[in-house]
Amino acid sequence: MNLDTREPVVQNLGVLETAALLRELTAGLIALTDFDEALLALVRVTRDAVAGVRWCGFTALRAGEPAGVAASDDRLGGLDDLRHGPDSPAMSAIRRREMILAADLAGEPRWPTWTARARDLGVRGVISAPVDIDDQVIGAINLYAGSPDRLTPKHQLTAMLLAEHAGLLLAAVRDRGRQLALASERDASQLHNGVVGQAVGVIMTQRGCPPAEALEVLRTAASSLDIPLREVAERLVRTVSRPRDN
Repeated sequence: MNLDTREPVVQNLGVLETAALLRELTAGLIALTDFDEALLALVRVTRDAVAGVRWCGFTALRAGEPAGVAASDDRLGGLDDLRHGPDSPAMSAIRRREMILAADLAGEPRWPTWTARARDLGVRGVISAPVDIDDQVIGAINLYAGSPDRLTPKHQLTAMLLAEHAGLLLAAVRDRGRQLALASERDASQLHNGVVGQAVGVIMTQRGCPPAEALEVLRTAASSLDIPLREVAERLVRTVSRPRDN
């Protein structure tokens, strides 16, 4: 990784600031299940927490194809979107698997089309760091400065730590999203599955609630009684089907 360490590391690391950033990111993403929502939270927290970074963006790839972008400022969203062209700092970081730094975009020769668009939007410097998420999704976090030479070795170190931490958090978000989707599929199956579906119908009638809420009531009862969901459903159906004494 092409990290410039000519200045003293202790002086530039900003340990407390970086730790605060990572803690805030963890708090903001720990319960999320939507990947796009997590990306947006990531770039906004980073923009607000890292001094000298005016904007932040994220570029995601799934199986080599564009899989989403996030921008702290909608005006700059196109800079992170590979559908506007693959020649960019983010794509260089992803391809080379190393951090990319352009401290001053004036005269930058590597991405001429991208650089012209970035400068028109007020961007004067960029750091892009690759982010490994899981076997299917990779990406890059992009830190933008509004003045040349604003991005320092401190920002490079912060970007490196941020990329590592963000990869872990985003992988967890995707995993929770998959688990939620599987649970939804199971719910749909159970709602049409014999006695459980009947019990859900009973609860809906009694409480005037939707199917998902009724199923959750049934699950809560099963957990509290420490018995299988189907057994709780059978008990409920038997109870309401029992003839009442006159």
